[in-house]
Amino acid sequence: MALIEQKRLPHGVELGIWEIAESESYFLSQLRLHEEEKLELANIKGRRRVEWLASRYLVHLMLVDVGEAELAARIPVLKDEFGKPHLHGSGYYLSFSHSHSRVAVILAPVLTGIDIQAFVRKIHVIEHRLLSRKEAATLKDSTRLEHLHLYWGAKESLYKAYGRRDIDFRKNLLVGPFDFRPESGAMSGLITKDDFSRNFELHYEMDGEYFLVWCLEIKPEVES
Repeated sequence: MALIEQKRLPHGVELGIWEIAESESYFLSQLRLHEEEKLELANIKGRRRVEWLASRYLVHLMLVDVGEAELAARIPVLKDEFGKPHLHGSGYYLSFSHSHSRVAVILAPVLTGIDIQAFVRKIHVIEHRLLSRKEAATLKDSTRLEHLHLYWGAKESLYKAYGRRDIDFRKNLLVGPFDFRPESGAMSGLITKDDFSRNFELHYEMDGEYFLVWCLEIKPEVES
């Protein structure tokens, strides 16, 4: 097994990272897949198959750890009409991400999204379709590449939390200005599209060449 990190965050949030060293057959021997999952896997080719399986396996281990599932009775990860994954019959929202040999998973009681990304030197080529003018103005030459990776991860995680298609990363997924800090830091985010408007807290960690970013919905306080 190659579990890099599993930790419990405040407010019932669970986060896990897995380094894939196993074969596809290993994960298949450990998972009892739902019929819908079998159909989905049948349409996946190449390396993406083992990434898909590893993410489901990590979700299962994390649910067992919090007492939401049993080793012999896993909760299937199904897709809604927009293709957003959800846990059938569970109160947790979930999100997962893959990059190279790593898989990241987050479980939370609120809308959530996660993104893991290995360093990409040519990330600047997507800047024009990723950042608003206001966001682009916050970039500093000394940390430009790191800032871009974190903006990318933040917007990918917000997109996953939103879970629907047809969205403009520059106009509908907004990230507040932040100072880059090595190792870890926090940001704020907003999803605004038609009648959907939600605020999020964003957090990031860096581990070698990997950037990990996740978002959690900020629920409005209810006046008593």
